[in-house]
Amino acid sequence: MAKHTWDLTMNCKSAFIYAEDYKSYHFRTDHPFNQLRVQSTYDLLKSSGALSDTQVLSPRTATIEELKLVHDERFIEAVIASSNGQLKEQDAAEFGLGTEDTPIFSGMHEAASLLVGGTLQAVDYVLEGKGQHALNLGGGLHHGFKRKASGFCIYNDAAIAIAYIRKHYNVKVLYVDTDAHHGDGVQWSFYDDPNVCTLSIHETGRYLFPGTGNVNERGIKEGYGYSFNIPIDAFTEDESFLQIYEKAFREIMDYFQPDIIVTQNGADAHAYDPLSHLCGTMKIYEYIPMLAHELAHTYCDGKWIALGGGGYDIWRVVPRAWAQIWNVMNDQKPFSGSLPKEWIDKYQSKSLVPLPDTWHDQPNFYKPIPRKKEITEKNEQTLNKALQFIWNRYNKP
Repeated sequence: MAKHTWDLTMNCKSAFIYAEDYKSYHFRTDHPFNQLRVQSTYDLLKSSGALSDTQVLSPRTATIEELKLVHDERFIEAVIASSNGQLKEQDAAEFGLGTEDTPIFSGMHEAASLLVGGTLQAVDYVLEGKGQHALNLGGGLHHGFKRKASGFCIYNDAAIAIAYIRKHYNVKVLYVDTDAHHGDGVQWSFYDDPNVCTLSIHETGRYLFPGTGNVNERGIKEGYGYSFNIPIDAFTEDESFLQIYEKAFREIMDYFQPDIIVTQNGADAHAYDPLSHLCGTMKIYEYIPMLAHELAHTYCDGKWIALGGGGYDIWRVVPRAWAQIWNVMNDQKPFSGSLPKEWIDKYQSKSLVPLPDTWHDQPNFYKPIPRKKEITEKNEQTLNKALQFIWNRYNKP
């Protein structure tokens, strides 16, 4: 299949979508989902001299009509009522609101709509030809459903953005999700759509929310063969994770030939993360954007939109992981060496744990995994099952 050529010396133009108001998406003080991680990443990039004011683009607020591209009108009305303290308890339960995961807070509709609008701003920036890449770390809320909030997610900005792309730009979209949790809301939104292909690499649902994302979830009707899931085993380490990510991403890109890539970059596959059982290090977060960047230029003339997502060690992991996406977008390589002292001094007093002082993790910071060989072999088998559809279609061995 034909591919585009890419000049490795080319400078890319990118937009960083950001507003301090992203912090208004805040459930409660002790809730694990904390948008301070977006601000700390922004500050880390500024302290590193990697982000200029001219590259920062303010988000807009998504309209009701834009939210309705994915969400049911009654659900949107329930979120608005919740924001004003007017939602009845029985209605809250119906729509997944007021739960332990997704508690109600004042201004919830406005805060969630701003995150969606940030992702739509990223879409227009790229597809109107203003630049090749855009990053909205406030987005990536991939668990939102048509008429139900779930897993810290109210409105599903990723799904809305893809529906918006299909409606307004009519191009094929590949969605790649490397969050430790299955990208269920996005998958189900396009499960019968042959113009949207989804790839989710996540910890197996046997141990982790939301419990879905099995290999046999391949799509339905016209969308059959355009949903790919690779549920990896608990305690998976860098080598196995990256082997799966690279092989799956490359094979699916060549099979689907998208016009644009949307990536969800949850940072919760790291060994420090408290809400998963994976054992990744910063190595995976250096390579994840590098491959996305390469393949975007190889197949999509550089069109790549990256979103945030999960990530619950907001001090040691998320800012470093997410900053790498931006540096790859601009300089085509990840950061290395020491973190800026200015940033460490600013955030150490806020952090409950000692902050790292380098971009890379220290060696042997977690205990060796005794089942490493078994886990690696099992993950390879899962990968092969996931890609078998492509191989059968093209008679590959």
